[in-house]
Amino acid sequence: MRGMIRKCVACGEYTLKRDACPYCGGTLRTPHPAKFSPEDKYSRFRLALKLREKAAS
Repeated sequence: MRGMIRKCVACGEYTLKRDACPYCGGTLRTPHPAKFSPEDKYSRFRLALKLREKAAS
């Protein structure tokens, strides 16, 4: 069942649609976090991206 619900990036509404938000037409993203793994090969890239986004805002 995981991954069925989507959240609009623009307005923050939740929906079961997969293509676009029915309220504003914005793009949708899954609101669930990624599965945790201690052997995560890409964690340093994700952390660098978060720090760059935080510095930009």
